Amino acid sequence: MQYKKVTHVLFDLDGLLIDSEKLYTEAFETVCAKYGKTFTWEIKSTLLGFQGYECADKIIETLNLPLTRDEFMDECQKVYEKIFVNVQLMPGAQKLVDHLHSKGVPIALATSSSENSIEMKMQNHKSFLKYFHHLTMGSSDPEVTKGKPDPIIFLVCASRFPDKPKPENCLVFEDAVNGVKAACAANMQVVAVPDPRIDKEQLRNATLVLNSLEEFKPELFGLPSYD
Repeated sequence: MQYKKVTHVLFDLDGLLIDSEKLYTEAFETVCAKYGKTFTWEIKSTLLGFQGYECADKIIETLNLPLTRDEFMDECQKVYEKIFVNVQLMPGAQKLVDHLHSKGVPIALATSSSENSIEMKMQNHKSFLKYFHHLTMGSSDPEVTKGKPDPIIFLVCASRFPDKPKPENCLVFEDAVNGVKAACAANMQVVAVPDPRIDKEQLRNATLVLNSLEEFKPELFGLPSYD
């Protein structure tokens, strides 16, 4: 496959750079269990890339929970506050982000999470966020009107670089099917590093699929190679 040269890189956060997806799962399982319901991978797999309220609506509807959106999100929030201190960076995340930043490649974060959520999850990784030119946080950003698979988050994120790169000059890193769809819809190349349980057939539109960020070779996309 022929990869096109890029100048700018956009990163998803949850499940790609940090191992927070398993903590979200733990929180959803905990809240659902209180009402005698089981939160499964089948449900989880449909939520990846959604904004917070979209996740809440889908879970309440699918499991017929006796809660409003706000009640569900408040209950989850209490669990998040206990467990998100334990978030770890994914293998290869520090190395790749550090490398691109040190070589002067403009990078940004395009996450469906809100600003409050980022502050909570990244409280022990604040220095890591400094590598990014800007953070586009979908759930709290007025310009990001929809969650992934809608492409708007990536288009908004790209537009906030001072030199406003064209979409085709941007490379996206994602872990979720909805994120891959969003990047494709934005006319950007996309490297997927999915949960191993995701059906690879659902990722057929990804430019490249890897098992880990550690496998990425920047030079494939015209980016500076590792020293």
